[in-house]
Amino acid sequence: MENLHEFVEKVHDKQEKDARNRKRGKGNPAGQLPTKQHGTQK
Repeated sequence: MENLHEFVEKVHDKQEKDARNRKRGKGNPAGQLPTKQHGTQK
């Protein structure tokens, strides 16, 4: 029974982390740093 409880806790932690990571991508695009252009600025 203890293994089931640990498994459920792990699943809940993973779901919380996934939700936080999904929120990270949203926001103001102007506030993000511009992407680097490798090899084009010579």
